[in-house]
Amino acid sequence: MSDYIVHASGAGNQVRIFAASTRDLVEKAREIHNTSPVATAALGRLLTAGAMMGSMMKGEKDLLTLQIQGDGPMHGLTVTANANGGVKGYPGVADGKLNVGGAIGNGVLSVIKDMGLKDPYVGQTELQTGEIAEDLTYYFAVSEQVPSSVGLGVLMNKDNTVRQAGG
Repeated sequence: MSDYIVHASGAGNQVRIFAASTRDLVEKAREIHNTSPVATAALGRLLTAGAMMGSMMKGEKDLLTLQIQGDGPMHGLTVTANANGGVKGYPGVADGKLNVGGAIGNGVLSVIKDMGLKDPYVGQTELQTGEIAEDLTYYFAVSEQVPSSVGLGVLMNKDNTVRQAGG
């Protein structure tokens, strides 16, 4: 795979930057799950976010789970990532155009961090738009009190393969 994550910092380590190219990861997930374009876009965005957020974990055995539950036709998504860049996930069901927010609907974003302590940390926020990047931006601000800006995207080819993905 030619995917990668780049980490950078600035302003005396007050600003952290993560950028990821995840085309191969998202295409492999599309192949495995035989997803529609909208399900590929949603799962690809969450896989990319999971890979970046997993890379923020400090312990080698730490695990991160991102779970979206919604009342839209997709019903939800789940992604699990580790600190070494390993990530896996599965979508709910969806058809139609690339309207991820509409496919997810109203619901809840849960971030579960298992850092080997007695109990995992669970942060949860209501979905604001169903657009995964916007909901993660909201989660970081409200649940972790970390001002953040999250951008995620998946570009599909007309033959339903992934042209590009990243965040």
